[in-house]
Amino acid sequence: MSRDAHLNELGDFLKARRAELSPQSMGLPDNGSLRRVPGLRREEVALLAAISTEYYTRLEQGRIEASAPVLMTLARVLRLDDDQRDYLLGLAGKENARPRRRPAQNVRPQMRRLLDNLVDTPALVLGRRMDILAWNPLAAALMTDFSQIPEKQRNSVRLVFTDPAMRKLYTDWEEVARTNVAFLRMEAADNPDDPRLNELVEELSVQDPQFREWWAAHDVAHHAMGTKAFHHPVAGDLTLDWETLACPTDPDQQLTVLTAEPGTPSHEALRFLASWATTHQSSADTVG
Repeated sequence: MSRDAHLNELGDFLKARRAELSPQSMGLPDNGSLRRVPGLRREEVALLAAISTEYYTRLEQGRIEASAPVLMTLARVLRLDDDQRDYLLGLAGKENARPRRRPAQNVRPQMRRLLDNLVDTPALVLGRRMDILAWNPLAAALMTDFSQIPEKQRNSVRLVFTDPAMRKLYTDWEEVARTNVAFLRMEAADNPDDPRLNELVEELSVQDPQFREWWAAHDVAHHAMGTKAFHHPVAGDLTLDWETLACPTDPDQQLTVLTAEPGTPSHEALRFLASWATTHQSSADTVG
């Protein structure tokens, strides 16, 4: 088959796949207007894939070639199975672009010991895709009981967007949420073929229109440092500085600590929360 024939077949394949999906299934609004063809419109696929409608239209018309990352994003958006994805990549001459799942991460023993020693400082270890790998009791008291969240769902970005309590906990939830999306965007740039990251983006894009909008904005940021304001149901209002420290033996693991300036109301509130958490845990152990 010639190059042009491959591009035309690729375009036809994309059209057939988008015809199988409804706006409702993708979390898109349906204004009730009559559709000339079934399924998603081109502009809707482009929106979900964070590419321009013109670019996607030319791709469907067989007028341009697409890179492997764009094709992988379209495969995710159109919910292709493994065989369909391989077929799509094959038509584009990118048979070897199929991603491999990396093994699950485990927190480094040194990180675990460090967490255990930080009794007066909320701290947690984040891994790839901002998965929450480990935490100390004060981080759980400040944010949420991570142990009650299924391991595969312990992800910082997912938590911010799907847990209603997070919208009340963060004084400026939108700023926190947008920053998390920017962090995830940077991860996607470094690992565009990570299947679990792509699945997370698809899940949140379908569930939350704000995530979908901010993801399409392509803002990026590195984990570094900043300030977060909390409105905690027990400790009240706290403003904490956060800083991320990379693990020297595993750059995919980062320790995030939250601190307050000594002598400030936030510092006193954090000490009160630590005392409350210890008492609360002791009571729970006694009942258990």
